[in-house]
Amino acid sequence: MPPSIIRPLLAALLPLLLAVLLAACDNGGDGPTSADKVTFMAGFKPQANLPFVGAYVAQEKGFFAEQDLEVDIKHVSTPGENFRFLSLGEVQFSTGDAATIIERAGDDPPLGIIAIALIGQRGQQGFAVLADSGIETPADWAGKRAGYKGTQPTPDFLAILNASGIDPSEVETVRVGFSPQVLTEGEVDIFPLFLSNEPYTLNELGYELTLFEAADFGAPTLGLTYVTTQEYLTENPDIVLRFLKAVLRGIEYARDNRDEAIDTVLRFATQEDPNHMRFMMNTELDASLSDLTDEFGAGWMTGDQWQALHDYLVEFGGIPAPLADVSVTYDDGFVQQAYEDGELVWP
Repeated sequence: MPPSIIRPLLAALLPLLLAVLLAACDNGGDGPTSADKVTFMAGFKPQANLPFVGAYVAQEKGFFAEQDLEVDIKHVSTPGENFRFLSLGEVQFSTGDAATIIERAGDDPPLGIIAIALIGQRGQQGFAVLADSGIETPADWAGKRAGYKGTQPTPDFLAILNASGIDPSEVETVRVGFSPQVLTEGEVDIFPLFLSNEPYTLNELGYELTLFEAADFGAPTLGLTYVTTQEYLTENPDIVLRFLKAVLRGIEYARDNRDEAIDTVLRFATQEDPNHMRFMMNTELDASLSDLTDEFGAGWMTGDQWQALHDYLVEFGGIPAPLADVSVTYDDGFVQQAYEDGELVWP
């Protein structure tokens, strides 16, 4: 082949040869050669629940990529089905209310769902009365009508009555749906709601509210968690730790950059009201704080918290029978590894 042809050919091939050599050198180290692929399924539709925000921000800011993870973010179409997908191995990480995790631990057979970080240091639910109703304390609930969702009044409702010295028979209870009109139209005097969501809706309709929360009356309530399965955790501890560090960094970033975090949320929750999403995120950021998180970091949890929640649910009928061992519902080892002296270990 004439030199006039060989020289241009070598010049064209040289960059490709260098790229191959560099790739070979990179693969010679001890680090991962490609990102680990996992699926995170949020436990509700796209919105600004704080554990969702942590994942959204981790995706958008590249925190998952920095942890050598490729994360597919999905959402449930029916609340609760995320636990089924977890148990089938089709999803590796999701979210779940702490009380629900304890409740589902009694399933036969158990699903093996386990919390790896506690984002909500207080429960998600509360009770609303109209500000002009004359109801100022739970002592004023006597002789009033209270709504409940589900099959019976919740432990939170009963705990507030108990702390206030009110016999449950003194309050009429009726089953209601999710429409807040039952409160505004006077069908009930006390309406159960999600604190990060429904107060905004009622405020937007022009109603001022007084809110009651069981944690303010000594109840050891807990909120949303990040969850996986015991099987996946046992087989993939390194991936679990890397995922957790990324979402916790996402939450920290959202706390310090709230406007940017809401913009990120709206790229997932495309049909939602920005002000509603801001209310939700800010409410859950407040609920994510405690003396424990101030000292150790977001998502921190202890066995004492889980035991107290378990005993509380037993006392007020939240679960039909005590668990033999509440530690099957959580593993606090990963959040402990994620922090050092209250600072997130990165990367």
